[in-house]
Amino acid sequence: MKSICVYCGSSPGASPVYAEAARVLAQQMVKDNIALVYGGGNVGLMGVIATEVIRLGGEATGVIPKALLDKELGHNGLTRLHIVKDMHERKAMMAELSDGFIAMPGGMGTLEELFEVLTWAQLGFHYKPIALLNVDGFYDHLIAFVEHLVSARFVTAEQALLMMHEADPATLVNRFKTFKPSYTSKWADKAAASNLLP
Repeated sequence: MKSICVYCGSSPGASPVYAEAARVLAQQMVKDNIALVYGGGNVGLMGVIATEVIRLGGEATGVIPKALLDKELGHNGLTRLHIVKDMHERKAMMAELSDGFIAMPGGMGTLEELFEVLTWAQLGFHYKPIALLNVDGFYDHLIAFVEHLVSARFVTAEQALLMMHEADPATLVNRFKTFKPSYTSKWADKAAASNLLP
């Protein structure tokens, strides 16, 4: 586990516990020599986690679309900052640079990024760990909704396990370090045999 992509809000949120969790996650990643990959901004939780990683001497790579460089105030202190043309390129590069994905508290963009990598895992496009850092119960309703998707038979129980969740950053990072994929997509096996996957 060399790098983890962290999805999180460009806002600090309503409670200081979110920023504190971002700092604790940064500290655990630096302690374990795991680089941060994130959206490249210097605002909200994005700025908090990146600034803490850099402060502790860790490695932080940002990926930000040119159109958002001013809005999200691209972080000037990063190890490297990739400026890309659009959100599609941003997400693809972040995924390519990362060995796993953690969603911290955030808004629509965070959820969209989370569900995209979950869908890719469900389809067998990657076998990297994905998890929620469930700070102060922030994601309790989302976890319950995924359970509802299982009971409604739109998601299998095995697919639901692709979305791990922990409240403690250290516990979550340790799960990533020992992660072994257990889910395999039958669709991906068929597609690979037909040369439909890259």
